[in-house]
Amino acid sequence: MIKNNRDRILLMDRSKAGRKAFAFPSSDVPKQKLPDKQIIRTKISLPEVSQLEIIRYFTNLSRLNFSIDTNFYPLGSCTMKYNPKINDEIASFSGFQNIHPLQTTETAQGAIKLMRLLQEFLGEITGLKGVSLAPLAGAQGEYSGLLIARRFHSSKNNNHKNIAIIPDSAHGTNPASAAMAGLEVRTVKSDNNGNVDLTDLEKIIDEKIAVFMITIPSTLGLFEPNILKITEIVHKYGGLVYADGANLNALLGLIKLYDLGVDICHSNLHKTFSTPHGGGGPGSGPVMVIKELSEFLPSPVARIHKNFYELFTPENSIGKISSFHGSFGILVRAYSYIKSLGSQGLKNVSKNAIINANYLQSQLKKNYSLYSDRYCMHETVLSATKQKNKGVSGLDIAKRLLDYGIHAPTMYFPQIVDEALMIEPTESESKETMDNFIDVMKKIDLEINNNPEIVTTSPHSLPVKRLDEAKAARNPILTR
Repeated sequence: MIKNNRDRILLMDRSKAGRKAFAFPSSDVPKQKLPDKQIIRTKISLPEVSQLEIIRYFTNLSRLNFSIDTNFYPLGSCTMKYNPKINDEIASFSGFQNIHPLQTTETAQGAIKLMRLLQEFLGEITGLKGVSLAPLAGAQGEYSGLLIARRFHSSKNNNHKNIAIIPDSAHGTNPASAAMAGLEVRTVKSDNNGNVDLTDLEKIIDEKIAVFMITIPSTLGLFEPNILKITEIVHKYGGLVYADGANLNALLGLIKLYDLGVDICHSNLHKTFSTPHGGGGPGSGPVMVIKELSEFLPSPVARIHKNFYELFTPENSIGKISSFHGSFGILVRAYSYIKSLGSQGLKNVSKNAIINANYLQSQLKKNYSLYSDRYCMHETVLSATKQKNKGVSGLDIAKRLLDYGIHAPTMYFPQIVDEALMIEPTESESKETMDNFIDVMKKIDLEINNNPEIVTTSPHSLPVKRLDEAKAARNPILTR
């Protein structure tokens, strides 16, 4: 526990007159005339510290961050898995790092070959053989897929098809992407077990359906047992099935989306295929489609023609969705991850992720409520309704976890679960880490019974205590 937060954070508190961290060498360029004195500050309050002090300051400051390399990070739906450092090392090879998107294809054969092979890998994993690596994020992959669906229907003179049907448990980006693509959104309800309500689907579907968007597994961490029936219904009305592949970490090597009747999907490479992410990036969201839709893929697509690797634009492409060729550095990492694991390794990733999530769920369901008490996939959604009845919210529990050195899970999502705590352990974590998390969650539940104030006022051990989060987002103070 941090004893003196202020001393750790404020470098100025360590300042002693005359101390220096660095000696500048003599200038080897001619002196230049200074700007007007009116715009030059003459009194600047800067800390005077030794090099050792400044090293310790920044090192300690870095330790205040929660990260996958330092803490358990069960952020549901985000798949905050461990990312092998060798993939970063490979992406930093000079041939990859120093390549330029405007150089000729003749001088970039290795890079384009890697893109082509990664397309083949993703096509094999999903069963959807048409692949474009251009989208820069999952939401952009969704958007691309929906534009493909619209272009397909337009090519068939079915311009009346302008409806996207989306489950009420879906990621928030799904309806947003549909609206951006010019589609009207209809919401289909979930039943009491967290599945798509087939009766409600039959009620709202008609010939105007362009696409049905479904997350597999769902954001509840559940596999849809009626998926074959759903895709049959959608296809009967001439619609396409779009699978949000954000949760692909649960399916690798176990099932192909194509075999479920899916026509289009995207994959978040920065989740499933090893890229350190957070803080707004980096991301990559390739879109995969059935063969009949390949002609509509966004540009560019990599291919081999007469033993020469090249980038091309499909015949009826929706066009450019991003600058140049997508997030190339992320593509290198994903390629390295897949190659190093192989088919059996990828299958083990999903098996271990599923085992970890079900272990957590089975050990915590007596203390916390479940929306649906059945086997989950890669993540589980607990509900803190029991604790809420005692005056402690899911947010309070998430804040208290920080005191125990554990990053908070995703909160209040999906919205159909009251006081939701979405927990995704991923395949990376050991049983010891799982057991520690289980013990901490049970301790917090006990604290709520015996001393709820310690939970409602948490965190206590961090430099920054509980914020007014709405105010902090709108009026951030960044100077101290």
